[in-house]
Amino acid sequence: MKYLVLLCDGMADTPVEALGGKTPMETAYKPNMDALAPKSTVGMAKTVPDGMKPGSDVANLSALGYDPAGCYTGRSPLEAASIGIDLSPTQYAIRCNLVTLSDDEPYEEKMMVDYCSDDISTEEADQLIRWLDEKMPEGVKLYTGVSYRHCFVWDNAEEDIGELTPPHDISGRKVTQYLPDPEKAGLLLDIMKMSNKLLPEHPVNKARVAAGRRPANSMWLWGQGRRAALQDFTDKTGLKGSVISAVDLIKGIGVLSNMQVIDVEGATGYIDTNFNGKAAAAIQAFKDGSDLVYVHVEAPDECGHRGETENKVRAIELIDEKILGPVKAALEEMGDYRIMVLPDHPTPLAIKTHSADPVPFMIYDSTAEVKGTPVFTEKAAAETGLFLPQACKLMDLLTK
Repeated sequence: MKYLVLLCDGMADTPVEALGGKTPMETAYKPNMDALAPKSTVGMAKTVPDGMKPGSDVANLSALGYDPAGCYTGRSPLEAASIGIDLSPTQYAIRCNLVTLSDDEPYEEKMMVDYCSDDISTEEADQLIRWLDEKMPEGVKLYTGVSYRHCFVWDNAEEDIGELTPPHDISGRKVTQYLPDPEKAGLLLDIMKMSNKLLPEHPVNKARVAAGRRPANSMWLWGQGRRAALQDFTDKTGLKGSVISAVDLIKGIGVLSNMQVIDVEGATGYIDTNFNGKAAAAIQAFKDGSDLVYVHVEAPDECGHRGETENKVRAIELIDEKILGPVKAALEEMGDYRIMVLPDHPTPLAIKTHSADPVPFMIYDSTAEVKGTPVFTEKAAAETGLFLPQACKLMDLLTK
């Protein structure tokens, strides 16, 4: 038996006026998903435990069969594992976004213009991160990640550094009330302010402005945590697993759970990602002996954060056409297989950030006959009445 998990990040949504009161899942032309739905187990699952924030970190741990309430230490430690950072017990890993803030002064009066600095390239970001790293105080180290996502490691940090806010949660808002607590994390606030003084003068940003692109004019720190540890995926499930993703967060979960992490050239985390390459990599992983392949696609989530309605619909269509279709066809030639399709969390266009609402899931088994739903949508899944209050049980439902 082969198992495909197709994780469509942020795909679930609420009805959108611009789509005639439909959700992107209801609007998208997705013949492969909708062909599987009538023959699949379809329902809803709660991927974010009560009291936890609805992040892709928590939700993807759930989808992979790990209870985040027992193993989650923070987002950045997962990303750090992907980058190859071996955290000590006294270090904090903190996500460092390169963002675009408004020109208002002082720093506390600025607006969050763009949480991703206009999709800054990894090559540009690497120049900025390495340059900033040279200016960090003792006990602080910066590591380049992918695009706007990087890692800040703080030695001997205080145990409680307070609340740090994801920048994608405050798009278009004044940053005043979302800055690090100067009493608990004054160093972080000082570094963010320092970066805002330095970054506009870097040649990379001057070139971006000249080209009509937004500059990466500030660091934004959030998602902190201590060193993480996960049970070996094969020990847990008896399956050899592989992970395919464009983002360090998901790759880090793969590293920590001892799954094979497969890099795909041209995988960006957005709608211009290499969908065909991800499908080809998944098929090859199965041929090379993987029992389970977890294909994570970030594009619907990024479109949700940006309020890009048409692109979110298109992202779902591309996942269906370029990943699900070809991988399913390949699996049919290999023997028995099961496919699970789900988002990790909703990223509603109306709020441009994550919600903790349950998500629809669909599990198809090539060897079983079950009665599913006419299509795969939020509404159809909810109407089945099947509800998993702990989405970490989905992996057992898929594989047992």
